[in-house]
Amino acid sequence: MKVCVIGTGYVGLTTCCCLAELGHSVTGVDSNKEKIRKLKNYISPIYEPGIQELLKKNKKRLRFTTSIKEGVRKSDVIFIAVNTPPREDGSADMRYVEDVSKKIALSMNSYKVIVEKSTVPVETGKWIKRVMNLYNKKNIPFDVVSNPEFLREGRAIEDFLNPDRIVIGVETERARKIMEDIYKKIKAKKLFTNIETAELIKHASNSFLAMKISYINFISRICEKVGADVKDVSTGMGLDKRIGREFLDAGVGFGGSCFPKDVSAFIWIAKKCGFDFTLLKEVQKINIEQREIVIEKLKKSLWNLNGKKIGILGISFKPNTDDIREAPSIYIIKRLLEEGAKVSCYDPKAMENLKKVYSHTKIKYCKNVYEVGEDSEGIILLTEWDEFKKIDLKKLRKVMRVPVFIDGRNLFERRKMEELGFIYDGIGR
Repeated sequence: MKVCVIGTGYVGLTTCCCLAELGHSVTGVDSNKEKIRKLKNYISPIYEPGIQELLKKNKKRLRFTTSIKEGVRKSDVIFIAVNTPPREDGSADMRYVEDVSKKIALSMNSYKVIVEKSTVPVETGKWIKRVMNLYNKKNIPFDVVSNPEFLREGRAIEDFLNPDRIVIGVETERARKIMEDIYKKIKAKKLFTNIETAELIKHASNSFLAMKISYINFISRICEKVGADVKDVSTGMGLDKRIGREFLDAGVGFGGSCFPKDVSAFIWIAKKCGFDFTLLKEVQKINIEQREIVIEKLKKSLWNLNGKKIGILGISFKPNTDDIREAPSIYIIKRLLEEGAKVSCYDPKAMENLKKVYSHTKIKYCKNVYEVGEDSEGIILLTEWDEFKKIDLKKLRKVMRVPVFIDGRNLFERRKMEELGFIYDGIGR
């Protein structure tokens, strides 16, 4: 099929590449000229495992442009994958979705299926339809569909091509048939609902997963008080099939472009419906507190942080991505600078993105783990990259001035670290 994807961020570009891999002819559209320049040369502007390979493999079925009109007119199905950033009140800023909807309506030359791929609040489909009707002067027929994404950064391609389920909200049989054709090569449960249900499934799912993370993080605090090990608690809980082990890893809290934004948006949606979603407000509160706990652990060992050299291992909000949006590292680095610490850091993929946030002279960008550790008086590990699991701990201990190690992801075992001479502290252990 001929498909257009408007927006080539993490979700949009993954959608482009994976739909091309399924055999469709795909036009990717973005207003960022530099991003499109790279994509026309089949160079990925983001780091996501496998994206670069799919770009090159499917170059005959992929094209990129800055023109929405061009993309729309050459396509039967248009996916909207633009940004929906949060406002101060937690609601999603829908101006980009509205603008794109208007431009699609003005560009249509035949029947189109308009697919919400961005994470949007419930009832967005109604607004897209309303905008389309206002600007669709030639009364060209169209359908609006909700098809929320459930992609994990670092595993986005695998999640797209081998998903647990595909959720599709439709209003007509014509649109349903087209969406079945889009995904017919994927062997997964396809759940067809109305549009509002599909929209709500996305926020309900992400908020529930965020709740699991905050829950185990709160349990970790109790573990520290009573001498229990949160990793064993998580394992014991996870063996219950009703609970499951995933998203029960205690640490410095969740980040990224989805969970923080979606929890805030769901609280706002509930408020709009007349409900106070206090449960999710507590999820948010625990998440922020978890980052501050790391600072307190560092102070517990070093007393004052002013003038001390502190190393950060891991900037991205999770491994296998260069995304630092809402990453715990941003909050923790900011707090360290406020305390007067000198910060050095290293991440395998996210360094350039951090430089866009902090060109601060007090931050040193290092080439490897051991440069971070050199003469440092404390190290905080914030992202569980595979590279960090292979650290030569003896070498790291040797180059540190004071061997304080705060393990924000429980990557190492206390006994081993203390045997090597580290002053070690994990989360909930």
